[in-house]
Amino acid sequence: MIIDERTAAFIDLLDKGNTPFLDEIEACANETRVPVIRKSTQSLLKFLLACAKPKNILEVGTAIGFSALLMSEYAPEGCHITTIEKYEKRIPVARENFRRAGREEAITLLEGDAAELLQELEGPYDMIFMDAAKGQYIHFLPDTLRLLSNGGILISDNVLQDGDVVESRFAVTRRNRTIHARMREYLYELKHHPQLETCILPVGDGVALSVRTG
Repeated sequence: MIIDERTAAFIDLLDKGNTPFLDEIEACANETRVPVIRKSTQSLLKFLLACAKPKNILEVGTAIGFSALLMSEYAPEGCHITTIEKYEKRIPVARENFRRAGREEAITLLEGDAAELLQELEGPYDMIFMDAAKGQYIHFLPDTLRLLSNGGILISDNVLQDGDVVESRFAVTRRNRTIHARMREYLYELKHHPQLETCILPVGDGVALSVRTG
């Protein structure tokens, strides 16, 4: 938890909520321990969608389709979302959720490794939501920037790793040191890249917002 739990709970209680269908999917995800974006991150996404009014969104990391459906629900009419997922067990669940929501035409699900699929896409995308394996963000960045339109927004979720990213590499468990190093490198690149203006927010598990300026 980046901010204290009492403050986070108070902020979440103020939220007006989502549609019943989104609530159903979120509840199912929580029961089956499938990670979905946190309430505070949901609010941030809805705010950004209202401000930026994207027409073309790319999501890296579909899971069971909750965040894609949330973006499709709150994005402007006519917005199309392309989302990438490689975990075979979650793909049919996501497709069924898109079908039940009547969003099959608005959401395209690409199956496979994002590192390969990103190279094949042409874009441009007005908004890119990065919510995949955190250790791969740095490897996705070149194609992500190529696909992001001028003035487009890159949203990178879970960048503070429950606060571990601020710790010394020796303070994190050995099995997490590679992810720790890669995330630090990723955040440095976002903050110093000549084509990006980036802020990092303590929302949820940390969200980096980057605008392509060059």
